[in-house]
Amino acid sequence: MTRILAAIVASIVFTAPSIATAQVPLTSYADAKGFIDVQTLTCAQLAGTFQEDADLLSAWYSGWYNGLAKKHYLDLKRGKVVEHEVIVYCKANPEKKITEALAVVFNDERAKQGIDMK
Repeated sequence: MTRILAAIVASIVFTAPSIATAQVPLTSYADAKGFIDVQTLTCAQLAGTFQEDADLLSAWYSGWYNGLAKKHYLDLKRGKVVEHEVIVYCKANPEKKITEALAVVFNDERAKQGIDMK
C-alpha cells in the first residue's frame, strides 16, 4: 500500500497542471525566507504552476510520504491509476488542499483493498 501511495504522490503532479488556465511560479507561494508550506497548497495552486515546479512538488510529497512510511520504493503501475483519481478529485475540488486530495484518494484505495486504518 505504501508503494502505491508513494507512486501516487510522485505522479500526481506530472499531469495535474493540465487543470490550469494560467501558470505561476512555485516561488509565488513562498514566504519571505523562501519556504513553502506544502500542507497549505491547494489543488488549484498545484494545477497553476509550471511543470518543473510541479515535478519538484511531486518529489517532495513522495519523499514525505515515503519517509513517514519508512519506505524507499514506488509502484509505478498502480500509481498511474491512483494518480488519475487525485487529478479528477482536484479538478472537482480546486479549493481543497493537495494533502486533502491525497487523503481522500488514499482512504478510497485502502477501503477497496479492505485495509482498516483504526
